[in-house]
Amino acid sequence: MSEGFKKSILREYFESIVIAVILALFIRTFVVQAFKIPTGSMEENLLIGDHLLVNKFVLGPTATSVERKLLPIGTIKRGDVIVFKYPVEPDRDFIKRVIGLPGDTIEVRDKKVYVNGQPLDEPYVHFLQPPSNNSEFHEVTSSDVRENYKPVTVPPNQYFMMGDNRDNSQDSRYWGFLPRENVKGKALLIYWSYEGEREDYQDESAGATIKNLVSVFAHFFTRTRWDRMLHQIH
Repeated sequence: MSEGFKKSILREYFESIVIAVILALFIRTFVVQAFKIPTGSMEENLLIGDHLLVNKFVLGPTATSVERKLLPIGTIKRGDVIVFKYPVEPDRDFIKRVIGLPGDTIEVRDKKVYVNGQPLDEPYVHFLQPPSNNSEFHEVTSSDVRENYKPVTVPPNQYFMMGDNRDNSQDSRYWGFLPRENVKGKALLIYWSYEGEREDYQDESAGATIKNLVSVFAHFFTRTRWDRMLHQIH
């Protein structure tokens, strides 16, 4: 085999690897992001240990009007589950459901959400403690924002976000509205779900290390929630 031919083959391999890396970085940066559910704020729709794929392309912020015309950027709708940069600490990613759109008036009465004065149908909602009174006309006395939240109007280009687990969610009731530019993407599906990450073994001896490796491999099968695999998020 000639020296020139070898160099040509090596160059083709190198170029292929570079292209693959660039494509992977492009997909990771602009199209899809993996996200792991770390808390129970979206239960029982999303569980701790669910691993999601987030579509960054469809809701990603655009810098110019040219981008908005050329790219198929979608609109944020009420009920969308989206990942975003936490306004208080932008380095952290949060996941919540869109409840209020720009211009909406949002109110919570006895844990029931009202949008523009009308009760919102929420089949996904979960409570640790059920509402104390389901009447729409009872006197509001509790100052707990989990139960009652005074009417607010969502400003332009911002959103009111809430977790599905209403009694255990740090959301817009506590930190205010979500700016559009903080939105990273829409949650698509669960590609893997793993129940618990218990530290069962602390022994670091050689024999225990082998046992630990076997256990980790076995736990992949026993703790994976197979029924949640490829589950679409609504």
